[in-house]
Amino acid sequence: MVRGAGELLITLGVVLLLFVGWQLWWTDVEAAQDRNRVTEQLQEAWAAETPPAPTAEPAPGAEPPSVPVPAEGESFGVVYIPRFGKDYAVPATEGIGLESVLNKGVLGHYPGTAMPGEVGNFSLAGHRVTYGKPLNQIAELVPGDAIVVETADTWFVYRMREYEIVTPDRIDMVAPVPGQPGAVPTERLLTLTACHPMYSAKYRYIARAVLESWQPKGGDPPAALSEG
Repeated sequence: MVRGAGELLITLGVVLLLFVGWQLWWTDVEAAQDRNRVTEQLQEAWAAETPPAPTAEPAPGAEPPSVPVPAEGESFGVVYIPRFGKDYAVPATEGIGLESVLNKGVLGHYPGTAMPGEVGNFSLAGHRVTYGKPLNQIAELVPGDAIVVETADTWFVYRMREYEIVTPDRIDMVAPVPGQPGAVPTERLLTLTACHPMYSAKYRYIARAVLESWQPKGGDPPAALSEG
């Protein structure tokens, strides 16, 4: 009986190790494949639609073009964060469902929040560990860091302003004016949210940025992309 119990414990231990390996490693592999495929598909579609000739620079104070609200699960942009490395390019996808969006290694757009460039709070969520962990390094962002969002016809450059650590029930962090539900927004913000600390969902890490500039595609990409 003792030997049988010992063999059972060993078997359970092996199964547990396999599960941990799947959770921490294989989900990253699968999610990275999904993410890369979506990024390539978006950029190929945009390349076929974007005019090759450079477009005129926007006039000072000009309003950014509006980005249509996509359907649930539809990718509409690519997010670049130079602080995370020159190869960092993660699709922005509508919705924050785990299986339908976040577990595919992308950044999920909170439904009802602003779209890129809009007045309000363009809010995105992402995993910090497992499933591609697109926001694994979120705590390394510092004020002034660039966050660049590419859509079908426009580049948007945001600058990191501040971070907060809050409890999961603070859904007001993605309100048009963060922390002030019902207030009328005047700024064009971007908010990134991820679990905190690592391997825990006890808190949420909030990184907030403000729109610095935008430019139409067709010319050189923003210089902010080359920052490190």
